[in-house]
Amino acid sequence: MHFKPLHDRVLVRRIEAEEKTAGGIIIPDTAKEKPMEGEVVAVGPGTRDENGKLIELGVQPGQRILFGKWSGTEVRIDGEDLLIMKESDILGIVEATAELKKAA
Repeated sequence: MHFKPLHDRVLVRRIEAEEKTAGGIIIPDTAKEKPMEGEVVAVGPGTRDENGKLIELGVQPGQRILFGKWSGTEVRIDGEDLLIMKESDILGIVEATAELKKAA
């Protein structure tokens, strides 16, 4: 199934947090918080201003983002748990630094 968000909505896949702490302690599933980082899967066309001009969204598919803890609506599409949220729920875009690119 192909899903296209409407207006200023964004479809996001959560990026799971590490299962171990820096000290090597394994965190059980019951103690984990839902991650607040995700990857943009699809974006809507944008919103219209008072003059009817289309204002495109500031995020694009494939970008990593941070969002609020209680943001979005959880949905299941093709057996995958995703979030649909408004662009205003996105706190920022995570950009990889040169150091992170070298490590990968």
